[in-house]
This record gives sequence, C-alpha cells and structure tokens, in this order.
Amino acid sequence: MPLTHTEPDALARTYAASLLDLARASGGQGAIEETLAELNELLEIARAEPAFGEFLASRIVPADARAASLQRILGGRVSDLTLRFLQVLNAKQRLDHLAAIAAAFDEKVQAEFGRIEVDVYTAAPISEDELGAIRDRLHKVLGKEPIVHPYTDREMIGGLKLQIGDQLIDASVATRLRRLRDRLNEGGMATVRARAERMME
Repeated sequence: MPLTHTEPDALARTYAASLLDLARASGGQGAIEETLAELNELLEIARAEPAFGEFLASRIVPADARAASLQRILGGRVSDLTLRFLQVLNAKQRLDHLAAIAAAFDEKVQAEFGRIEVDVYTAAPISEDELGAIRDRLHKVLGKEPIVHPYTDREMIGGLKLQIGDQLIDASVATRLRRLRDRLNEGGMATVRARAERMME
C-alpha cells in the first residue's frame, strides 16, 4: 500500500522521540532541522511518485533487498542519520509508518524550538504584509513562534479560520452570520418584534 498521511500514534511518537535524541546528539539544532527537511522531502517524493511510495511501504518487498536499494538510492543524498533511521525502520518492517513518524517528529521539533504550526484559511489569497500581521498577533497570543501556512477556501465569504493542532478557531463571516441567526432564533426575533410593535403604537 502507498504511504499516506496519518496522525501520529504512540508508536510513531516513540520512534520520533528516539530520532530527535539521535539528531540532537549528532549535531544539535542543525542536525534536527536537516533530518526534518529530509524526511519531509522523502515523503513529498513518495507522494509524487507512487511507485517509490509503494516500494517504501510494501510488505511484499524483502527487507534485505529493500535495504540494499535504500543504500543505493539514498546513499550520499541524505544524511547518514536519516539513512540509518530508514534502515532501522526497514529492518523492523515499519517503513509503512514513515508518514506518521515524520508528523510526530515535526511536532517534537516545533516544541523543541518553541514553534507552533498554524494553518490560516481565508476566502482569497492574502498578502505577505497581512500574513506578517497575523503571524505577529499569533506570536503575542501564543507565546511561540508560529509557522504559518496560508490556504484559500473559496467557500468562505470572508474573515479567517485558524487551525492550531486539533483546535479550529473560526472567525469567518459565515460563522458570525450563523451565530447571529442562532441568537435571533433563540429569542432575538421576539425582541425585534416587540420593539417594532412599540414603534407602531
């Protein structure tokens, strides 16, 4: 089966913690950032080239044959740490878990350096200045350096939505209108009608 994005589980977090310790010991922040970039690049290649993703995730390919191929394909192209880690996953038949491990590793790296991933959704593309203002505001509120990923959601009317981890902060116009409608339905219309009747008297 091909590699697909999955949420980190306990196994993924255990491998990610071990990899973080190894990267920290081998070269500190530089090695940690390099390892994260290499894992993300490998996953991008696997998603763009389904055959490569299938090669990594398949339980049919013998581990020893895949080990030789990994060495031939990646030797000299990724760090020794990343290649050794992939070989360990291969030996333990865990390469199909690579996407979840990479996601868990990313979480740990962001926490290590006081950063937090934030997805920003707007109705139309926003400028760098607007994105910078959002980033500055988030930094003040969260007390961490936000790594902001802007997305355009054509179904939105306006405003914005923020996805921070598993928390969604919805400040879109559609949501505000829905809340206003709900408030009116919950008794607001009775107030409006009463005021209108008083005005007509």
